[in-house]
Amino acid sequence: MDIYFSADVETDGPIPGPFSILSFALVYAGTFDGKSFSRPPSYDTSFYCELKPISDNFQREAMEVNGLDRDWLLKHGKAPEVAMTEASEWVKKIAGQRSPVLVAYPLSFDWSWLYWYFTMFSRSGSPFGHSRCFDVKTAVSVKANLPISIASRSRLPSHLISHAPHTHNALDDAIEQADVFSNVMEWKEKNGN
Repeated sequence: MDIYFSADVETDGPIPGPFSILSFALVYAGTFDGKSFSRPPSYDTSFYCELKPISDNFQREAMEVNGLDRDWLLKHGKAPEVAMTEASEWVKKIAGQRSPVLVAYPLSFDWSWLYWYFTMFSRSGSPFGHSRCFDVKTAVSVKANLPISIASRSRLPSHLISHAPHTHNALDDAIEQADVFSNVMEWKEKNGN
């Protein structure tokens, strides 16, 4: 059985390595046994962390979007080695015997950052292996018969939209995304009928 974790990262630039994850969240988003999807009763099971930057590089535009205080994080953020090991162990504990799958919308950004950080810093590596991931954008594209180029959040069919806020706080956004993911997984027919 798969167990899903909605993920969101807030960064200070476009790519990992030269730039840093400043915060990230993982939220338990449901399970799927190949036949039926089960949404959690709430999205309270979560992991959130603010990290110490790994380089001096940053983009002002990224900082304006995420609203985090990079100078404060340099002094008080969690070391990436500690944060990623704790996150990996948390995922494994929640997953138990189930296979953890990372969920994001779109997947490409959050996966590239988290996979890189897990492989670079976690003592136990990535709890999602090298490929257990689910792109909500692709699922929306397939189910709604939309080109991927227009399967964005701003064009979601109304029955898929979450009532949770999208604030650019990693935990808030991971919760909102978990709800959208659950709505997509429970969407039985194409074109929203």
